[in-house]
Amino acid sequence: MIGGNGPLTDGKDRKMTKTKFIAAIVATAAVVGGGAVMAKPGFGGKAGFGRGVTFADIDANGDGAITQDELKGLRDARFAAADANGDGQLSLEELTATARERAQTHASRMLSRLDANKDGALSLDEMPKPRRAGKMFDRIDANGDGAISQDEFDSARLKHQARHGGKSRPGGAETGADTDTN
Repeated sequence: MIGGNGPLTDGKDRKMTKTKFIAAIVATAAVVGGGAVMAKPGFGGKAGFGRGVTFADIDANGDGAITQDELKGLRDARFAAADANGDGQLSLEELTATARERAQTHASRMLSRLDANKDGALSLDEMPKPRRAGKMFDRIDANGDGAISQDEFDSARLKHQARHGGKSRPGGAETGADTDTN
């Protein structure tokens, strides 16, 4: 359990403190976890952030608490492992190599998890089915005619961008940007 030894005035403050702590851990995991699973020099040789990360993996000194220094040390070790030439910067080549290794690991896990007939390949039947595709389609199809028009598509995209601070996915336009609809 994440516990606090500090002076909290009520349950609401305790809940907020836990929420902020968990948010900080998740945000740090997102930043640190961007690379491939690498060994953590000085951190017991355990793998860095990934699907199987545990509290103990992050708690380098084993004292039952994660400190800012432990998170920084883990981040620094991950960066150093990705910095193949040791120049203190990540080049396109180093980032690409890290991404390639991460993609290879992800693909291997996916294949071993989904390959039901164990033939070393995934057929369309073995691929996971979209969980929310039908609901999303129905939500975007505002008039319920069974088809998504350009206007319905654009409206859904703008609503999504408004909810996510104007960000769009690759291939999409930013909020307010001119787009070619031909």
